[in-house]
Amino acid sequence: MILAAAMILDAVFGEPDAVWSRIPHPAILMGRAVGWCDARFNRGSFRRMKGVLSIIGLGALAWLIGLAVSAIPDAGLLEAIVAAVLLAQRSLVDHVRAVATGLRSSLRDGRTAVGMIVGRDTTAMTKPEIARAAIESAAENLSDGVIAPAFWFAVAGLPGMALYKMVNTADSMIGYRTPRHAAFGWAAARLDDVLNWVPARLTALLILGAHGAFGLWRRVPEDARLHRSPNAGWPEAAMAPLLGIALSGPRSYEGRRQVFPWVNAHGRRDAGPADVERAVGVLWRSWGAALILAVVAGFGTLWAGG
Repeated sequence: MILAAAMILDAVFGEPDAVWSRIPHPAILMGRAVGWCDARFNRGSFRRMKGVLSIIGLGALAWLIGLAVSAIPDAGLLEAIVAAVLLAQRSLVDHVRAVATGLRSSLRDGRTAVGMIVGRDTTAMTKPEIARAAIESAAENLSDGVIAPAFWFAVAGLPGMALYKMVNTADSMIGYRTPRHAAFGWAAARLDDVLNWVPARLTALLILGAHGAFGLWRRVPEDARLHRSPNAGWPEAAMAPLLGIALSGPRSYEGRRQVFPWVNAHGRRDAGPADVERAVGVLWRSWGAALILAVVAGFGTLWAGG
């Protein structure tokens, strides 16, 4: 039942500024560790091997810290609190909803809000582009920030969750095919792909299952394969037909327009703030379905142990 408690704690309290303005968030500490490895080892020859050894070391560190916390006697509440900190449902909902609020205020406010959750260029985005970007981020981060860490907690407890978060943090920082990180970040990117393979597909099932829309599944695998990521396309391919809109498509990175295939190409492309709000509703219903699974799994564990 620890996972269910953690999910509820995260949903209720989110990321309280009163706490994280005084002490660094674990994600910040993970980022500092990744940054240190990048600065210290991403140079000279054998960069891919150095990247492999770095992600092994970082993952082992996260696993050991999680193991140390879970080994504390009667640490159930502490484990739930730590796990809640490593989940991001409430934070995701708040950031996505802020885009809808910003769009209703002005185009500039919408661009500012969506710039907090996407890495693409936002300065010339239209309202539909802003709305679609927010919905894409909602789908992808539901998988990366909520379902995947919860899944790995269910599989391997707090150590597994901590390991996943470290790898995912490393991927977000160094897992890019740039001249600097193509070799050094290769291991982080590949391991993140492996760890997200099941959660991404589970997220797609939860999105549709929470709305009784399993009939839409027939197109999900095909659309998911159009995405440049082996995993991010799955939750997007479930979210798009559920909302009746097209996602992905052209966008700009660092001033360069790039053309990507549309996911649910026959859907509407004129998404707006109302669609973003609908996506927030999808986030909560999917979270609710995941919570039910966590409770059932918790009772199953208690039954087996008792």
